[in-house]
Amino acid sequence: MDEVAGAIADPVRREILESLRGTRLTAGEIAAKFEISRPAVSRHLRVLRDCGLVHDELVGRQRFYVVDPAPLAEVAEWIAHFDTAAAWTHRLDALETEVYRTRKEHRARPKDGQPKENTA
Repeated sequence: MDEVAGAIADPVRREILESLRGTRLTAGEIAAKFEISRPAVSRHLRVLRDCGLVHDELVGRQRFYVVDPAPLAEVAEWIAHFDTAAAWTHRLDALETEVYRTRKEHRARPKDGQPKENTA
């Protein structure tokens, strides 16, 4: 996970990953999107390849790079531990249930506030 987190910490590498999302590109096509040298782009691609975020496919004489999001799953799982939205959703669902139950009980009471007698 540390290797993947280190790789995505760099904004150029994140942009490379975004460029590869849903497509495959050659190193030259990737380099054309940046104002840095081709060797610098190659170094970034090597970092991404070494941690498994991209892999290359040789098609004829061209090498295409493809994103592999699988290594991001562990990072995403770790980040999810800090996501309080899920905890709030559970709490709000419980509150909704309690409000519904209280309203139902309130409607079941007669106007004088005393519980209805069971005549059954």
